[in-house]
Amino acid sequence: MSTMRKHNVTTFPRPPIVERTDRHIQIKWHGQLVADCPPGEAYWVLEAHHAPTYYIPPNRVRLPLSTTPRSTFSEFHGAATYYAIMSPISASEILSNRIWSYNEPPKEYEAIKGYLAFFVGPWECYVDNERAQPPPGDYYGGWVTSDIEGLVKPSPHQPQWGTGWDGVF
Repeated sequence: MSTMRKHNVTTFPRPPIVERTDRHIQIKWHGQLVADCPPGEAYWVLEAHHAPTYYIPPNRVRLPLSTTPRSTFSEFHGAATYYAIMSPISASEILSNRIWSYNEPPKEYEAIKGYLAFFVGPWECYVDNERAQPPPGDYYGGWVTSDIEGLVKPSPHQPQWGTGWDGVF
């Protein structure tokens, strides 16, 4: 009987680290496979109190992407570029700003340069065939799976923000 290795987010480092992961990453939308990244090709970013964020090579996404005007800034990764994607079943359904990349990250994060990260939803995100869930408040881009333990940082817009979090970061 095998046991799944647990990952406790309270032990993840800050500043975050980037590691290649041996996990199989898949994203399905309307029942269609839109991204498939075999083990060893994706990276995950591990940061204290955050669920892992997975970054996959752009050539693993099966639908075309276009950039959007949105941009955000991470104190660690730099400026984020956001993308729009068309539904695999309807050209009239275009979803924007749920996929991002860091195209000019600092040296410590060069491994994920140009790689794509997906928020959980509206598509289904899978890690080793397990459907991932969004972190509390769906604000951060991590993926929560059954091997993730510990207190995952909620959205700053969540009611619990500020209760027990002040001074932790």
